[in-house]
Amino acid sequence: MDTKGFFSNWIVKNLLLAAASILVLVLGASILLNIGTRHGKEITVPDFTNRSVEDVLMEAAAVGVRVEVTDSVYVRKMGRGLVFSQVPKAGGKVKEGRRIMLTINSKTPKKVSMPDLVGLSMRQAKAELVSRGLTLGKLRYTPDIATNYVLKQQYRGRDIGKGVMINSGSVIDLVVGLSDDDETMVPDVKGMRYLRAVDAVLDNSLNISGLKFDKNVKNYSDSLDAVVYRQTPEPSEYSVTKGSGVTLYLKLEGK
Repeated sequence: MDTKGFFSNWIVKNLLLAAASILVLVLGASILLNIGTRHGKEITVPDFTNRSVEDVLMEAAAVGVRVEVTDSVYVRKMGRGLVFSQVPKAGGKVKEGRRIMLTINSKTPKKVSMPDLVGLSMRQAKAELVSRGLTLGKLRYTPDIATNYVLKQQYRGRDIGKGVMINSGSVIDLVVGLSDDDETMVPDVKGMRYLRAVDAVLDNSLNISGLKFDKNVKNYSDSLDAVVYRQTPEPSEYSVTKGSGVTLYLKLEGK
């Protein structure tokens, strides 16, 4: 068979050209699909707390998220300019390019207005406290028809009204209702850093009854980097009463 004549045939030429075009389209679609998939991949949010903004910016760029300082609080024992909290929280899943909002520890205390939390759900109240730069303290449960709805807001053991000016970072305790729906689960917080673990316990309608830091935790800054290695009670499939206490045991990793 004449090979030269075969490839010079116009039908064969068109068939080869069509095959090449299809191959290019398939390869192009595959490349675009891979790019699109990588672009939309989920990223686990790092824990930026107790770190300088400069360090956070570098890690954020490396993992594919954006960070922005949106607020500040004043925590006397914490290093100035370090990240106090973040939204979304560490460990959450976000899309590439998502903005992470940071609250940093300022050099001097600033005053914030106490919000009105009465009537809000516990989760709504917590979100409002965070947005004002305040900290959720104890959850005190009392019989009521609506479980986990705020009945009172307290500061230093006394009721505090809407609009009262207090230092950012102040701890606010909530008195919340408890009806027949009085059970919750103990979360597994082992391996979590201090503030994130406390957050998870409170999110499950439980209180921190004790914090046991290892001897290698020498100051407040160390405590923010400490991770939970043990908890009481242990997480299990059995439920406990809302408002129950959880004790956390923490140490610095690698020490």
